[in-house]
Amino acid sequence: MKIHIKNGRLIDPANGIDQTADIFVVAGKIAAIGKAPDGFHANKTIDATNCVVCPGLIDLSVRLREPGLEYKATLESEMLAAASGGVTSLALPPDTDPPLDEPGLVEMLKFRARNLPGPRVYPVGAMTQKLKGEALTEMAELAEAGCVAFSHADAPFTDTKILLHALDYAATFDYPVWLRPQDAWLAGGGVAHDGPVASRLGLPGIPSVAETIAISTILALARESGVRLHLARLSTREGVEMVRQAKAQGVKVTCDISANHLHLSEMDLTRFDSNLHFLPPARSLRDRDALIAGVKDGTIDAICSDHAPVDDNEKQLPFGEASPGASGVELLLPLTLKWAAENQVPLAQALACVTHKPAQILGVANGRLGVGANADICVFDPEARFTVTPKTLRSQGNNTPFLGYELPGVVKATVIDGHLDYERH
Repeated sequence: MKIHIKNGRLIDPANGIDQTADIFVVAGKIAAIGKAPDGFHANKTIDATNCVVCPGLIDLSVRLREPGLEYKATLESEMLAAASGGVTSLALPPDTDPPLDEPGLVEMLKFRARNLPGPRVYPVGAMTQKLKGEALTEMAELAEAGCVAFSHADAPFTDTKILLHALDYAATFDYPVWLRPQDAWLAGGGVAHDGPVASRLGLPGIPSVAETIAISTILALARESGVRLHLARLSTREGVEMVRQAKAQGVKVTCDISANHLHLSEMDLTRFDSNLHFLPPARSLRDRDALIAGVKDGTIDAICSDHAPVDDNEKQLPFGEASPGASGVELLLPLTLKWAAENQVPLAQALACVTHKPAQILGVANGRLGVGANADICVFDPEARFTVTPKTLRSQGNNTPFLGYELPGVVKATVIDGHLDYERH
């Protein structure tokens, strides 16, 4: 398919480009920028006047709920939701049912995803069998099947010696390891940030030290093993500072946060809205401000949606009994734009956190718009606003804490591998 995207403001953080220019797409690649290639005749023209044209978004944590949890969401519904939010590549955590611990499961998932419209899907393999923290998986076979990294999702490691063995094995083959830092025993049973708000509401808390103790352990083992480490979904100011120091000391570590944590804090829990029950929890205002500062100064490398659709029946329960998780893949761009506007962050810097920086973490050649690059493109109107309602969300799960919010940034078109996978009418 030949696509002409005209009159848009082209922003490509990876290449330092911010200019008005046309893009021409041929055979899944960007064939030219500015002037049409010889003999070019478009099958489709997208008018991007007053719109931003940027690399397709890359989301480092999207639970598609397949295989095994289709009652919460389906591959079809969530990939359409992602495309409508401008997401062209996503990483899938291994905590499916069964977990992604066997090559056959990974291959089946990739086959299903390839045959559906929507983003490129990059599975993250399980580090241990059934995510039980006991026996290591065959990481080499999983990598051959298509896993781009290895993780334990939210499942705890019960034995740090096994964790070290897993990191040593991953380091031997230079496989990246993604870990969400949380001490399961300190966090056990908690549903909210351990602070005055949780105490007043009678909610069991998860202390900040549950994250920092885990970070300390993981960083020590990462130094020992030399593994390429990614810390997923930081939530505390102390955690940000620990990563800042580790980077200064030369540790091979990157990190991300969820868009939820850029905007929400424990103060929002007074609504007792179970849509605010997600992990790690929304923490104090000081923590939120430290996360914002960490993204601004580059300590935090990427922003993700941490998309986790939940069945309505599992959310329509008292806060402490509701299943944790929040839908967000469609809101990654609007929430990033809102954060940038509120904190005087240049648009190109903000978009870098959801395009080429997560691409570097994934180790894929996406997130840029140079000639010859994959034609993964998002066209959005930065001035248009919309109100978040269940009807405006395409995800099967509409459990977002931002229901009723008016957000900036409406996606007009999403091109994935040279195909127009979404167009707003």
